[in-house]
Amino acid sequence: MFEALTEKLSTGLRRIRGQSRLSEENIRSALQEVRTALLEADVHFRVVRAFLQAVQDRALGGEVPAGLTAGQHFIQIVSDELAQTMGGQHQELNLGGEPPAAVMLVGLQGSGKTSTAGKLAHLLKQEGRTPYLVPADTYRPAAIEQLQTLAATLEVDCFPSTTDMDPVEIARGGLAAARAEGAAVVLIDTAGRLHLDDDLMAELERIKAAVEPREILFVADGMTGQDAVNTASAFHERLGLTGHVLTKMDGDARGGAALSIRAITQQPIKFMGVGEKLENLEKFHPERIASRILGMGDLVSLIEKARDTFDERQALELHNKIRRNEFTLSDFLDQIRAIHSMGSIKELLDMVPGMSGAMKNASGDERQLVRIEAIICSMTRAERMNHNVINMSRRNRIARGSGTRTSDVNRLLKQFAQMRKMMKKMTAAGDPRRAMQMARSMMPG
Repeated sequence: MFEALTEKLSTGLRRIRGQSRLSEENIRSALQEVRTALLEADVHFRVVRAFLQAVQDRALGGEVPAGLTAGQHFIQIVSDELAQTMGGQHQELNLGGEPPAAVMLVGLQGSGKTSTAGKLAHLLKQEGRTPYLVPADTYRPAAIEQLQTLAATLEVDCFPSTTDMDPVEIARGGLAAARAEGAAVVLIDTAGRLHLDDDLMAELERIKAAVEPREILFVADGMTGQDAVNTASAFHERLGLTGHVLTKMDGDARGGAALSIRAITQQPIKFMGVGEKLENLEKFHPERIASRILGMGDLVSLIEKARDTFDERQALELHNKIRRNEFTLSDFLDQIRAIHSMGSIKELLDMVPGMSGAMKNASGDERQLVRIEAIICSMTRAERMNHNVINMSRRNRIARGSGTRTSDVNRLLKQFAQMRKMMKKMTAAGDPRRAMQMARSMMPG
């Protein structure tokens, strides 16, 4: 996420990082680098101008806090103003009032509205709400089928619309059906076009009048930069948007949309899509994203992911196994799969302070984990429970079964034995916390 922008901003701010005092000259020099990085990231020029002015005013007019160098203070100002440009803090959906609350998803064709509807339904269901999906895109038959399939996967209700129905009547009927079913939120997936179209806008205005939505969310491709901002402005003028969802943010989005769309429309970014899976929709926290853009990581989000993946019972059971020297390859496999469920290694590294520069090697680490998983899965249960029984004949068989080389199997077994010894020493020395951290981050060397 924002790899190119992060790299260019880091280069631009490197000169001022170690400065003992801020002057007009070094501030102007740093801001010139920042300006270039933002414009190359396709941030709207008016947003860039306002941002630079705000940073300059704070940098020249304030005192450096105790404990910080002038350079650190300047970078903190840049981080604060980036977050402010993107909205300051996360804003929840407005779902108050009598249920069900209608939410319209609008945007151009191909922006990811239908998959976002499914992801948002998944998120709402996890929060204990009852979502109801309404496929109102009758121009693309696959959209109706896709949303119905997502609803079946999520085990949530979906309005039985067809392509010969009027989209306004679908929306109105879906709201009534959701009310009858006792649903809390109605998610209406509307039609898109390749370009702005007056007929489409008129249809969306009629749907809005029919269901009186609490939220109208503009779904934008996060890779498109200023194009998304211009389109969002047009939608906002006709419909009165209440927020945005940025999709495809797991790739190297240039940052233009994230840094411009809120400033231009004055409506918050509420969610961002970070992958293809239903669980890959995250709430948008401007301060955390600003920290990621500047290469300072996002430990809060990383901790939240870990909390969802590891429960206390599993942690205690794993610790006891390590202490008794009973940690097996089967346990190792469970930990690898847990890491996978937290997201890609690339995404996780992006959240670790100072690790954004390691992103280029993340794909190799990802493949290494897949290789290790294949090797362990090619073992018998007895071999996973006691790696000492794996002789050369068994190693050759495991290599053939996993599509790897015998040397790969040897390397894994050697690393596993070394890791067990190290974790055992840490636990015996009274440092179970570090042993647990190692067990949870079993990345091959």
